[in-house]
Amino acid sequence: MTAYNEQVQRIKQKLQAAKKADTKLKVFGADSHKYTLNKPATVEEVTQFEQQYSIELPGCYKAFLLQVGNGGNAYANSAAGPFYGIYPLGESVDELIHDTVERDLKNDCIIYPKMPDDYWASLTQKLNDNLSDEDYGNERGRIFGGILPIGSQGCSYLHGIVLNGTYTGRVVNLDIDAQKPRFAFESNFLDWYERWLDEVISGQLMQRGPSWFGYSMGGSDDQLLKLFLSAKDEDQKADCLNGILNKHALQKEIVENIEQQVFQHTRGINAQLLQILCKFNYETAKPYLTELVRTDLLSVFQFVYWYAKDKSREWAPVIEANISRIEDGETFRFCTYLLTETKGNYGPLIIPFTEKEDEDIRVTAFYTLGKLNNRQQFIDTFIKGLNDPSNRVIHTALQALSGVKDKRLLPHYKHLAEKFPVEQDYILSNLNQRLAEYGLTNVTVLKKVL
Repeated sequence: MTAYNEQVQRIKQKLQAAKKADTKLKVFGADSHKYTLNKPATVEEVTQFEQQYSIELPGCYKAFLLQVGNGGNAYANSAAGPFYGIYPLGESVDELIHDTVERDLKNDCIIYPKMPDDYWASLTQKLNDNLSDEDYGNERGRIFGGILPIGSQGCSYLHGIVLNGTYTGRVVNLDIDAQKPRFAFESNFLDWYERWLDEVISGQLMQRGPSWFGYSMGGSDDQLLKLFLSAKDEDQKADCLNGILNKHALQKEIVENIEQQVFQHTRGINAQLLQILCKFNYETAKPYLTELVRTDLLSVFQFVYWYAKDKSREWAPVIEANISRIEDGETFRFCTYLLTETKGNYGPLIIPFTEKEDEDIRVTAFYTLGKLNNRQQFIDTFIKGLNDPSNRVIHTALQALSGVKDKRLLPHYKHLAEKFPVEQDYILSNLNQRLAEYGLTNVTVLKKVL
């Protein structure tokens, strides 16, 4: 443990500095743990835990428990730390593996950083089968063995530490519901914990929500940019840029350097670089966004909506000129977000999408039409929606017609009352809401001569 003594002392000092920096407890989870830790665990307590589960705790984590603290007053008696803190030794050990934890915690860890999606899918494939409780537990033990839960991130998310193999001591972000894990970038638990303290002290984490810390590369904007410029590996370059993107502010010189990098990529604009530029200097990014329209409409729509939605009106002519190029649901969805922000009469641009083959696009189209103040002008289109073969589209069209009272709709409402005598996909409940605007129900409308 002597290898960690210097870092442990540094962490103790930084804990006090973090508490002073965040007196108003703005960092996520700080209002729960309040930067407090209980006294450290004893050697006997750690040894007993290791013997109970036939494991050996990583030295970095053991140093924390024995020299910094063990538990506190946060959720599940957690000590000060990222999100809701660090569990006390022995707390929530069965959060991932459940009933077989004493048998399976010592299993080899079979997950690793940047593992392919298809590898994770193959590991978790059987979890989707109709397994017995015993078989389901065995599968979870196989998948999550070798990982000790060490803290909650809220909902079904937590962080754990790898107990064996190549990545011993690494922190990994996990989902109890078996979404793909994501490793933190730091080489061990203490580096991860110290990074958290550094970002509390610097104020970085007072500007961010819970989903940020540990999911992107750490370091100052200057360090990350230098690493990006020197990196040979494309994955590492992407990680550096993602780390820069997650900053809440950048030095002026860094923004200028980012623009220079975007300029150098004009023949094939790096969307990730441009996203950073758009976030931190929209006006400078705008000409490059206009250039990117030719090859990547989705990224343009996303960046403008995420970082400059108040500029949506500027993009209305661009959308109109390029809307016929939109063929996928995601690009159309972000297009509608921007059109909605313009507060203009975008109905004519949306109507063609109500007849697309893609069901998701039709649903989005009717939902977007429902946000217009002049919906009355598009009754014929809504009637087509009420007669769409997709229940999702019918449901969306009914919701979009809230407050629209037009006698032309009544025959189609009557048809739906005949078609859906019992609830199906929430159509009947929404139909009755529309009929109530005429003083009718799904029963009385059947008796009405239209």
